[in-house]
This record gives sequence, C-alpha cells and structure tokens, in this order.
Amino acid sequence: MQRLPGPTEKVPGALLLEFRRDPLVTLMRISGQCGGMARFRLGFQRVYLLSKPEYIADALVRHNNDMVKSRGLRMAKNVLGEGLLTSEGDLHDRQRRLVQPAFRHERIASYAAMMPGRARSMTERWRDGEVVDIHKEMMGLTMGIVAKALFGAEVESEAEEVAESLEAFLKNFNRVTNPLASLLERLPLPSNRRFRRGKERLDALIYRVIREGEGKPEGSLLSALVAARGDGTTDLQIRDEMVTLFLAGHETTANALTWGWYLLSQNPRAEARLHEELDSVLDGRLPEPDDVPRLGYTAKVLTESMRLYPPAWVVGRQTLRETEIGGHRIPAKSLLLMSQYVMHHDPKHFPDPERFDPDRWTPEMKASLPRFAYFPFGGGPRACIGESFAWSEGILLMATIARDWRMSLLPGHRVALLPRLTLRPRYGMKMVLGRRPPGPQS
Repeated sequence: MQRLPGPTEKVPGALLLEFRRDPLVTLMRISGQCGGMARFRLGFQRVYLLSKPEYIADALVRHNNDMVKSRGLRMAKNVLGEGLLTSEGDLHDRQRRLVQPAFRHERIASYAAMMPGRARSMTERWRDGEVVDIHKEMMGLTMGIVAKALFGAEVESEAEEVAESLEAFLKNFNRVTNPLASLLERLPLPSNRRFRRGKERLDALIYRVIREGEGKPEGSLLSALVAARGDGTTDLQIRDEMVTLFLAGHETTANALTWGWYLLSQNPRAEARLHEELDSVLDGRLPEPDDVPRLGYTAKVLTESMRLYPPAWVVGRQTLRETEIGGHRIPAKSLLLMSQYVMHHDPKHFPDPERFDPDRWTPEMKASLPRFAYFPFGGGPRACIGESFAWSEGILLMATIARDWRMSLLPGHRVALLPRLTLRPRYGMKMVLGRRPPGPQS
C-alpha cells in the first residue's frame, strides 16, 4: 500500500485552527490537493478525509458495523440524548423499527396534504415590498409542520423560544473541534448558562406535547412512542426521539429552502422557468400531494440547491477497529470525514460545479452519477429516515410560495456560509417580497 498524502503544517496546530475558522475551505483544499483519500491530524485526532464515492460507500455501507458516530454527534447527546441520530447498536435498531411506520408512503401523503395550507397561512401575513428574513420564516414554517405532522401538536406560539434554544445549542456544538471542549462545558460561562436555559425550555415544550398526546387517536408518531412504554420505552427515551426528529426534521428543510430562494433570486431565468411550471401545472390552485411527480423543474431546483448548499455538509464516523477503506488499512479510533459539500462541488461529477443549473439533473445524468457523488441525506443503514418526507415537504412548500411570490435579495445584505451542525446562512437571508400577478390561466 502506498503512503496516503496529506496536508503539512509548518506550525503545530495550524491546521486545526484553519479548520475551526473555515472547515469548508479547509476540506475543499485538502481534497483538491490530496485526491480521494487524505490523512492528517486535527489536534490529537487522526483524521481521514474520503472524497471518492466508492470510499464513502465502504465507510457508510460495507463497513458500517465497524464504526460509530463521530465525536460531534456524541457531543450532541447533551441535547438530543439517545435519539435516532445519536444512538448506536441494538438501541438504534429498535428505535428505527419503532419510528419507521411514521414515514411510510401513505403516512407521508397524509402529512403532505396539510403542508400547502400551512405555507399559505404564513404568506397571508406577507405584504408586497416587505423585507423579511426568509431563513427565519422557513424555520418557523417547517417547525410547525413537523410538530403537527409527527406529534399532532401546535407550536407556533413557541417558535421564537425554540429558535433561541436551537441557536444556543448550535453555538455550543461549534466547540466540537476544540481540544478543551469537555473542560469548557463545566465552566460557569454565559454560553453554558444560555445553553442550559435553552435546553430547559425545549424540554418543557416536548414534555407538554407528550402530556397532550396522551389518549389521542392512533396514527401519529407520538401515539406509537407512547404505546411503546409497555415494551420498556421510558419517557426520557420518548423525549429524546421527539427532540431529535423535531430539530432535525425542520432545520434541514428550512436551510434547503432558504438557499433555494437565494439561488432563484440570483438566477432570473431559472426563476422564470419555475414560475412557468407552476402556472401550467397548478392553474392558480394550491398544490396537492399528487402534484409532486408533475413538478419536475421544482424538484430540480431543490436538488440543485442541496448540491450547492447541502444542509448536512459533513458526515463523521469513528472506527471501532482496524478497517480497510479503498485498499488502505485505517487504524482503530480514527475519524473518517465524508463531506457532502466537497463531493457536491467535485468537477469530475458536476461540470462547472459553482454554477446553479437545475437542468443538469436529467434522467441520464442521474443514472450515470455514482451513488455517493450526491448524498444530501447520507446513506447506508444510518441514512436519514425522513428523506421522503423532506422531498415532499420541500417541493410542496416551494411550489406553494413561488406560485404567488418572488423574492429579491435585499441590496447590501451579506451572504456567507455558517457550517455548524447544518449549513446555515451566517447573517440570515434578508429578502424583498414581490407579489406575483395571477398566472395566465388563473
């Protein structure tokens, strides 16, 4: 086996500082210099960056049982507990079997039926020429949808409180690459106090939803979780599962939509194509779940948005034992990084990768694309359980909103990336709203 390439450091610790400052630029640079697999250290941690689809398949599929989630998601247990995203082994398998029925096709269709109405209720507050932070709007919208769909709960009145709690959580999560993270968590810092208050508020909301879900008709995910108490599921485990699905289920879709609106505002021809499709398919009415397969260009816009700005921008795994990846022996306790952002910007798979081009997503292109060249929802046994839910939600919400509105970026607003647990806009996304005239057939 040849020795693996990797970046060099003139000053010890320089690479870790660079990664903490801008992980996306750092990973893109390392991948560009070193190819499909690079070896380096971040502080005391041995790291391998995998940037070939077949290597990622080795890690996420073929050798899945040789690995556990990375340190970042283990730190996320401070909020998520032992939910589906962070649990391992038999506990994870049991939880996934318990949650899976809530994401079957017929259930997703029932959830999707209420999504356009929720979006319409939000836009009824909007005014022509008004400036809004579209990221904040999308977060509130998707939060309400996932709470109602999965738990039968209304949380709009607590949306601001949940957003503040989530922000405190994400700021603390940013310590994941800090070698002193475990020490910092124990200090009486203002950030730790904000984190604890946010967690307490979030827990109060979740336990209220659990209490209100007692005795509700069967069918919701909450009713399934409550019914599992007799099989040994505790209230704490129910809480962990609900927090995980609640936070993960709205944060990622909200980010995908936010970046989609930004990209459309910068590409008038793509925006016009989208409006033409909506005018033709919908003929002035709200979209319905059966319209999703007919909204092909809308789906391409969302697909291309998640290519350029994948909500989940990196996947990490830690090896439990020596594992072979791409013919190389990876020692135990190594960190494997697989970045959606890096793979989605690879010119070998996506010519002119920085260009927003929904039309690149032809059936022929998708058929020729290696499995892990594009993987916004992860892959293997730990792939996102809500992928179908997210696709239906994203397409229906984009169609509902773009049917009546167009958006332009507020002049002077700074657009920058904020890679934390998900890929957010660093300064929000200030948009000027413009009401569209009725379609030609309306």
